[in-house]
Amino acid sequence: MIRTPLMNVMTAAVLKAGRGLKRDLGEIENLQVSPKGPGDFVSLADQRAEKTLYEELSKARPGYGFVMEESGRVEGADKTHTWHIDPLDGTTNFLHGIPMFAISVALERDGQVVAGVVYNPADDAMYVTEKGQGAWGGNRRMRVAARRDMDQALIGCGVPHLGKSREHPRFKAELAEVMTSVVNVRRMGCVALDLAYVAAGRFDGFWERGLNSWDIAAGALLIREAGGYVSGCDGEDNFLETGAICCGNETIYRQLLGLLVKAKG
Repeated sequence: MIRTPLMNVMTAAVLKAGRGLKRDLGEIENLQVSPKGPGDFVSLADQRAEKTLYEELSKARPGYGFVMEESGRVEGADKTHTWHIDPLDGTTNFLHGIPMFAISVALERDGQVVAGVVYNPADDAMYVTEKGQGAWGGNRRMRVAARRDMDQALIGCGVPHLGKSREHPRFKAELAEVMTSVVNVRRMGCVALDLAYVAAGRFDGFWERGLNSWDIAAGALLIREAGGYVSGCDGEDNFLETGAICCGNETIYRQLLGLLVKAKG
């Protein structure tokens, strides 16, 4: 586990926010839930967790900016540091009582993501990373899977929800290419955990489009620090801006990227 002052600040914040999510998970039927769009929801749990994270991180690192799922961008006096925060990734899972959701927090410094935490309060699983310090799941250092053959690979993906129906045809084409080349495909409904699972070697690769920086900043650094490769689904480096991600070990990543390119026709 990484014990730096920065990591201590980040883990303390997510643990505090996580306690509230655990409580809310046990009282789902009483939560106030509002639709953000077709198939997309925000709950009082999201808002409470984000408020806790904002308050704790602001207190520990005054002046840093924020990019948050629910509250948007908050400019800080310190223009070199920005927090990217998803207080509850996997809201749909959460609202259905499925224990596959996570808090995701990443710190960007001078345009580079330098630290990340992904935490699932349901099972207390914590994944942490700092640039140059490796990727850790609990007290175990993580490495991406060593598989090289796509027909032995288990690949994760994200399925566009109802509000992203215009993305369905492209996803179907990509899925058709991938599912005929790999042992199987998984959809867990929480991209932050999906990426942590790639870093831990559970998934051999992963792809998804239509995301935001708070969804993937922490997970992408976990994968890179675990020895993996990350880009956008078209091979772009600025995937935090395009909101698409493709990842895996070097061999699986390149083969998966090739399948996504092939799906474009």
